[in-house]
Amino acid sequence: MIAILGTGKMGEALLSGLLRAGLEPDDVMATTRRAERAQTLRETYGVRTVSNAEAAKAADTLILAVKPQDMATLLAEIAPYVPADRLVISAAAGITTSFVEQRLGVEVPVVRVMSNTPIRFDEAMSVISAGAHAGEEHLRRTEELLRPVGKVLRIPESQQDAATALSGSGPAYFFYLVEAMVDAGILLGMPRAAALDMVTQSIVGAAVMLRDSGEHPVILREAVTSPGGTTIAAIAELERHKVRAAFLAAIEAARDRGRELASG
Repeated sequence: MIAILGTGKMGEALLSGLLRAGLEPDDVMATTRRAERAQTLRETYGVRTVSNAEAAKAADTLILAVKPQDMATLLAEIAPYVPADRLVISAAAGITTSFVEQRLGVEVPVVRVMSNTPIRFDEAMSVISAGAHAGEEHLRRTEELLRPVGKVLRIPESQQDAATALSGSGPAYFFYLVEAMVDAGILLGMPRAAALDMVTQSIVGAAVMLRDSGEHPVILREAVTSPGGTTIAAIAELERHKVRAAFLAAIEAARDRGRELASG
């Protein structure tokens, strides 16, 4: 039995992915703050909605998907009901495995996960790290849960805040880029719908090419960048406006903010 505690947008995306991957609704429980939200989950997915305490008592695997600022309250609520043989998967940005372990008060295996919103389309990037009491078996079980909804990568927990900034928030950076490119198309006289189609397919095609070719992105970019051509003129403008440096600073700021949320 799997329980998702705090079934918001990310929790619901994981829930729907687990069901698409073959789990039966009877194998999954969900918790939520609001009664109307619980009703929506029951009607949409056929899963049971229960209290956090009930979920902690009944489920073999607990997925903690609440906001970072709500994690301490949730852990205090469920701590009396979580024995050491549970697998606890924490999906809250910035929350360390030691934070969870200390508040549960038992030597429970905790695996920290950061995923992202493409989980809704089975294209998530999920990174996982083991806590002090989690071993190979617990990492494998976490991978089995997440692999049907995207790619899973093991990383040291010391890199989790960086992963949150890079891939957790990463889709937003691409959407921001798409907005800017579409606006540029409109500036050049293209209809918005046509500009969006062209930009979207260009990005999808480039992403698949990068993933499947095995080539370094520099090689792929250089293949498009002819001497004295249109692409190098655009690249020169991006460099003049320090777009690369802006991305470095932005992702660093996202990492720092994740740490602030967890500590606050």
